Amino acid sequence: MACFTMTQEVKEPSVIGRHRIGILGGTFNPPHLGHLIMAEQVGTQLDLDEVWFMPTAKPPHAPGKQTIASQHRIQMVQKAIAGNRLFKLQPYEVNRGGKNYTIDTMRYFIENYPESDFFFIIGGDSANDLPSWRGINELVRMVQFVGVQRPGEPPYLHNYPIIWVDSPLIDISSSEVRLRVYLDQSIRYQVPQTVEEYIYKHRLYNAKV
Repeated sequence: MACFTMTQEVKEPSVIGRHRIGILGGTFNPPHLGHLIMAEQVGTQLDLDEVWFMPTAKPPHAPGKQTIASQHRIQMVQKAIAGNRLFKLQPYEVNRGGKNYTIDTMRYFIENYPESDFFFIIGGDSANDLPSWRGINELVRMVQFVGVQRPGEPPYLHNYPIIWVDSPLIDISSSEVRLRVYLDQSIRYQVPQTVEEYIYKHRLYNAKV
């Protein structure tokens, strides 16, 4: 295995001096401008010290979802976040391999980063899926969920504590980017230029060169 070096009640603000870390998880298959805008808005509005981009090894909440090799997704994330001091790559789940659950990942981070407070960033669709997350009642005590609504998503229907952050509504999805590549259509301005170049260089998603 390769390794790579509101109406809801919210938690009290982090203790002064503690490190504030946002986590944006996903397959990043591929990472696109919507991911970057979401992370930037949450990071700056909540005054976070870092935002970790954490690619999954195998997504537990998407049965049957196919993804490309993790090394390609890692490389694309590194290229996408380059130049932004706030953004960091967090390869923990990819390095661990297999199916990862957020509750297990956060137990590891809390044990290994005891001076940090964690803000887990999710979209509106994921917010409504929270009841299906393993250990959700424990998880909401471990992290502060931060929600960002995307165009066309239904309103939040549950009572788990979420901080909602306003962000430009960019209707881009990784599945749409993959389809456009497959159909030999332009993905310019949907992904960073370096990611676009990587996709075509490595002929991902049946890209033509």
